[in-house]
Amino acid sequence: MPTIDILKQTGEKAGVLELDESVFGVEYNEPLIHQAVVAQLNNARQGTKSALTRTEVRGGGIKPWRQKGTGRARQGSIRAPQWNKGGVVFAPKPRDFSQKINKTAKVGAMKSALSKKLADGQIVIVDEIKLAEAKTKEMVKVVKALGLEKNVVLCLTETDADVVRAANNLPNVTTVASELASVYDVVSGSKFVATKAAIEKITERCKA
Repeated sequence: MPTIDILKQTGEKAGVLELDESVFGVEYNEPLIHQAVVAQLNNARQGTKSALTRTEVRGGGIKPWRQKGTGRARQGSIRAPQWNKGGVVFAPKPRDFSQKINKTAKVGAMKSALSKKLADGQIVIVDEIKLAEAKTKEMVKVVKALGLEKNVVLCLTETDADVVRAANNLPNVTTVASELASVYDVVSGSKFVATKAAIEKITERCKA
C-alpha cells in the first residue's frame, strides 16, 4: 500500500498517510489522461463567435450601378465581401465544442494521474491549513514553509474558505475544491497540494 508523509503547514512532518492502492497505485495511462484533459478544455469553450455573411448584412438589395457602360467593375451588391461594411466570407458561427467522456474513463484517468504524481514525488499532503487572518501575507508564509515556489494546485475542502481567499492573489497558487478537482487540476501544476481531508474526499470519489 503506498504511503506519503503528512506535513504541517510549517513544513514539519506530522505523520504518515496510507493511500488506497486502487487509486494511487494504478498504471500510467497517458492516452486516457490526454483524452480527459482535452475533453475538459473543450467543454470549457464557449464557441459563441459569430459574424454576418453577405446574406445577413442589412441593406445592399439594389445593384449599385448598371452592369455595363460605366467603366467600373461590375457589382451586384454593396454588401458583398469586397465592400466596406460588407459580409464576411466563411463567417464564423456559434459552435458546440463539447466532447463526451464516460464516467469510467474519467475516473480511470484521475486514478492514473494521481498515481503518476505520487510516483514522481509531486503530491504534497498537509494536515490542515489554518490562518490567523484571511490575508495573502499569511498564505505566503505557508507557501514558503512548504517550499512551493513553482506553480501549484492547492486542493481544499469547503471549510477552507479563508485559505481560498488568502491564496487568490498568489500567481503561483491555484485553488480547487476537492469535490470539483479534475484530471486537468492534477496534471496542470508542478505539484498537487492537498489537505488530508481533501485527499480523502478525492479517494472516495474515485472509489464510488
